Amino acid sequence: MTFDKKVDIITKEISNLLKSKNKAYGNSALCPANIFSKQSAIDSLCARIDDKLMRIKNKGIYDATEDTVKDLVGYLVLLLIALENQENDSYLDEGPQTSKNLPN
Repeated sequence: MTFDKKVDIITKEISNLLKSKNKAYGNSALCPANIFSKQSAIDSLCARIDDKLMRIKNKGIYDATEDTVKDLVGYLVLLLIALENQENDSYLDEGPQTSKNLPN
């Protein structure tokens, strides 16, 4: 299999993972509910990234922790989105995506 094909397969897998989790959790990574934690999306994502890195540090990387690596990549993608949203003052920072606050 070519490098390009491998990259396409893995990035598609991460994309599907992010979309599935976003649907299940209601965009909570980019628009935290702030019910218990009052962290911003960026601070919350950084904490999750730290947790994943600590798991890798403590457990290593092998078949049973492969999902941790995928989760880490996903959180890094979400962090890039959150940073871009902050820079562009995107609507995603204004709360959960609903029909009333999505752009037309």
